[in-house]
Amino acid sequence: MIGEPATVMSVAEAEDFALRILRGNGLADRQAEPIARAIALAEAAECPSHGLYRLIGYVGSIRSGRVNAAAQPRLCRVAGSFLRVDGDSGFAPAAHATGASALIEAARSNGIAALALTNCHHFSALWHDLDPIVEAGLACWAFTVGQCIVVPHGGTRRLMGTNPIAFGWPRSGEKPFVFDFATSAAARGQVELMGRAGKALPEGWAIDASGRPTPDPAEALAGALLPFGGYKGSALSMMVELLAGPLIGEPTSREAAALDNGDGGPPPGGELLIAVDPAIFNFGLADDWQQRAKAFFAEARKQPGVRLPSDRRYAAIQRSERHGISVPSALLEELKKLSPVVGTA
Repeated sequence: MIGEPATVMSVAEAEDFALRILRGNGLADRQAEPIARAIALAEAAECPSHGLYRLIGYVGSIRSGRVNAAAQPRLCRVAGSFLRVDGDSGFAPAAHATGASALIEAARSNGIAALALTNCHHFSALWHDLDPIVEAGLACWAFTVGQCIVVPHGGTRRLMGTNPIAFGWPRSGEKPFVFDFATSAAARGQVELMGRAGKALPEGWAIDASGRPTPDPAEALAGALLPFGGYKGSALSMMVELLAGPLIGEPTSREAAALDNGDGGPPPGGELLIAVDPAIFNFGLADDWQQRAKAFFAEARKQPGVRLPSDRRYAAIQRSERHGISVPSALLEELKKLSPVVGTA
């Protein structure tokens, strides 16, 4: 809430804070380091729903034993340019770190490549997974199935996850064009944080356990979230369920929910990334694809009020690098209790 006491940390301090908590709970460095980096960057991007707050769930799943704290992801080439990482029942950021370079190489060699992250637990923002791939000059899509809390359009019972979709497009001399959004009206983490802050939900975000619209975050978490855009968001969410579930041998969100042990951590599930090399798809027309895309973005910016996706994130990261990040002091104290070795930030 406005006026809530906060502690200012540098991005590096936030990363170190997260790393010490994860290590203090027995998570191996190969797992902990990419998670801590993802958490710190989410805080820098002013995306607290995927920032330090997530440590509560990460630690919960480590302590319950559901996640393999010493997991060693393994990369294999399934066929052609289709790659798979077996996460060894660890966390998705480590699985992604294992396969990202191979995905880039395969896309550059073949024009298009796909990477399936399997047998892992996913909690992080998808834009973080896209960044290194798009910065390598590739266009990329990413899909993952979220916690089962969304009803299909017209329904009243949970069937789908928040099921985010992300896309990135490389831009020469400029920051990449990237978007990442849940197919639900809001991310579950955002609803949880609004509940902790005592805020009401906007109309059209959620229903209670009886299927009635509700502005109460607690009732929404006991009930269900709605897809964004009615039947359109519902259809996109179903697409993600299929692409990041049965297509790559992973559970749907409803199947994953049946395995939930209540530890508050990320659900078991996969992620699918599809990368394309525009230089090959452009049929050898030199940099024509870059110039035409540049003109397209320039036309968008000519219109007053237009903001490209990720403009806000890039600006937030610059602010955070200059001035630090502001973390609610109450949350920070709660997180310190997760590990006796953390002490003060």
